[in-house]
Amino acid sequence: MAVKGIMFLFGRRKRRRSSGDNGEYPRIPAERLNDAAVDGDLERVVRQIRGVLGENDDFTIRRFLVFGRYPAAMFFYPNMIDMTTLNSEILKPLMYGPPHAERLPENGEELWDFLLESTLYHSDVRSETLVAKVVSDLLRGQTAVIIEGVAQALLLGTRAIEKRSIDQPATEQVIRGPREGFIELLSTNISLIRYRLQTPDLRVKTMEVGRRSQSKVAICYMHGITNPELVKEITRRLDLIDVDAILDSGYLEQFIEDNQMSPFPQVQYTERPDKVVANLLEGRVALIVDGSPLALVVPTVFSQFYQTVEDYTERFLMMSAIRWARLIALVFSLVFPSLYVAIISFNPELIPTEFAVAVAGGRAGVPFPAIVEVLVIEISMEVLREATIRLPQQVGGALSIVGVLVVGQAAVAAGFASPITVVIIALTTIGSFATPAYNAALALRLLRFPLIVLAGIFGLYGVMIGLILIANHLLSLKSFGVPYLSPLVPGSPQGMKDLFLRGPFWWMSTRPDFLHPSDKTRISDRTVEELKKPPNNVLEPADIENTRKR
Repeated sequence: MAVKGIMFLFGRRKRRRSSGDNGEYPRIPAERLNDAAVDGDLERVVRQIRGVLGENDDFTIRRFLVFGRYPAAMFFYPNMIDMTTLNSEILKPLMYGPPHAERLPENGEELWDFLLESTLYHSDVRSETLVAKVVSDLLRGQTAVIIEGVAQALLLGTRAIEKRSIDQPATEQVIRGPREGFIELLSTNISLIRYRLQTPDLRVKTMEVGRRSQSKVAICYMHGITNPELVKEITRRLDLIDVDAILDSGYLEQFIEDNQMSPFPQVQYTERPDKVVANLLEGRVALIVDGSPLALVVPTVFSQFYQTVEDYTERFLMMSAIRWARLIALVFSLVFPSLYVAIISFNPELIPTEFAVAVAGGRAGVPFPAIVEVLVIEISMEVLREATIRLPQQVGGALSIVGVLVVGQAAVAAGFASPITVVIIALTTIGSFATPAYNAALALRLLRFPLIVLAGIFGLYGVMIGLILIANHLLSLKSFGVPYLSPLVPGSPQGMKDLFLRGPFWWMSTRPDFLHPSDKTRISDRTVEELKKPPNNVLEPADIENTRKR
């Protein structure tokens, strides 16, 4: 009896292994299946799919009989799908059939229509005739069903990948504004955009980029607002990308930008859905990559990098003042160290006498010239900043405090640096933190070093030469044909209303001219005229008292 029991268990194990279809299949290159079709030969299609996908323990082939008559096989990756949906809405109806059916189909053509119209309880169902397309959808988390005698494959949307919850954006914090940020899943990101743009004019086109990763990229734009030529050019640039993998939107950014050698970003990225929607309504295009929580916005101009969402959610007078503060901080982060080096080294007579004496006293024991001192402190700050980012969060905050306070104070006490130099570098670092866009702040941080070198060699002339070269480079940059310094150069009176100051909404009644939108009107003339009229004070005490007396 014991031997029979062992043989019985062994037989069950063996049969289970064969039902999972884990046999050896010859390896087939994926390129050989480009023209292979699903022709109704079940075993041939099984060999082709297993030959391409190879031996994987996380890939399952479930063989069964449709309605107890027709041999079939179901292909899926268990870790990428919803098994409950698969069992209850797909596998069970296919095996048992609908209870209301008076007769079952007799051939493959009738069977196909019968499955779609009367059997499956699943809504996301489509057909496919190419084996290569079936393999591609399997790798994305879909389920495929091949039936003997049916020259089409059933592809069912069963993808259910674990994802993190929608949380507050980590890099774009606001005081007044939505608290939702993009996540890695493309479908969720598109839903966050559609939640804010509930209009049929929103268009979403998807394409696959990357030979091996097959990353899905969504092109989002507003039909009737976005210039059609812009959408065509973006699609053309994406079609030209032939690379193994696109693992993040940052890969895509470097392929589609106009000038890859420029330190200034020509593509804006954001993790805020409300910011993407605002740009779509201006006539721009958003690119979202599956697996990346950052959306790309094109075309981009320089003024976008010091503007924030709060500029438009708060009143324009206060936000215009804060925007000016950001601009001053931006200029500080670029030229302050080089100006300090130039004045201390070549033109100390430009500063007041009392301050010059104080600076000279502070630098009395420093053995290095000003340019070396500033460069050393600047490089130390960059190293400290990078270390703070890379270290765990619990340690990074403590390191930043120790680095800034202890090391800075020790450097001054040891005579390695003067107090005024530490103050200058601290103000510069704070100014770079005030720039909302990290990639734009990074470009300004990089350009500080050549400006410091030019200031140490040529003085104020070197600073001016460096600024002229930077301005000339900015004037030469374009993003999909849009000048980088628009609307300043070339000048646009309408665009100037949202450049250095944030004008009231009734000032900005049209969309930016440099985007050449199909529909230029943003605010109707009637609304603008009503906003210009004096308010109707319905609760004015004097008017209410006169009304009562009447």
